[in-house]
This record gives sequence, C-alpha cells and structure tokens, in this order.
Amino acid sequence: MPTKEQQQNSQLNRGYEPYVETKGEEYMSDRMRAHFTDILNKWKQELMEEVDRTVHHMQDEAANFPDPADRASQEEEFSLELRARDRERKLIKKIDETLQLIEENEYGWCDSCGVEIGIRRLEARPTATLCIDCKTLAEIKEKQLGS
Repeated sequence: MPTKEQQQNSQLNRGYEPYVETKGEEYMSDRMRAHFTDILNKWKQELMEEVDRTVHHMQDEAANFPDPADRASQEEEFSLELRARDRERKLIKKIDETLQLIEENEYGWCDSCGVEIGIRRLEARPTATLCIDCKTLAEIKEKQLGS
C-alpha cells in the first residue's frame, strides 16, 4: 500500500511516476525530454476530452425552460462552463508552445536568468518558464505594483 506522501506526489503529478535521474545524466537529456513530452501530451488529451464532454453536455442539456429562473440558471451554468473551457483552451495553447520548446531543445531553462528550472518544479508545473527564484521575484513585483 502506498504511503500518504506517495499518494500526494501521485496526485501532484497527475498519476505520473516522478522522473528518476540516472547517475551522471545530463539535464534535459533525450529521456528527460521524452518524459515531459509524455506528461504534456497526456495533459493536453485530458483537456481536449473535457472540452468534448462540455460540448456534449451543453447539447444534451440545452432546453427551452418556460420558467425564466430555470432558464437563467441554465444560462449561468453554461456561462461558467464556457469560461472554464476558455481557460483550458489557453492552457492547451501554452502546452503546444511548451512542446515546441522541447522539440527545439529550449525547454527546462529559466527565461529570465537562464538557469535550470528543475525537474520537480517542471513535473509540478510542466509549462513553467521561470525558475522558482525568478517566479518568486515576479510575484513580489506584481504585488508591489498592485496588478
């Protein structure tokens, strides 16, 4: 039976096995890039399936309710679903951009300072483009500017 920590790690990694580096392995080796390509492709597939489910749900549930309150509730539900799908559409675009970075051997390094982002951070957020230090600084600046 898996420990609580293993279960949490599994949930954080969407069910993927954490990458195990071999001794002396170069950062962003072919095997490592393949690991992240697999994670990103599976994540993209899950998102696309969710979009399909939403379309079918909206087609199946669309009804012309005579009661204005029922109609308004349904419209609000559909509006929330469409906003969620819009966020997922943007995420799919970001996943595609990240897959392109992997293909071009540009994945895994911080856009700001150029250091390795780190395997565990990338497993937690595969589309990350900043190392944890640069991301922390960006968030502090954002808070200070109030945006």
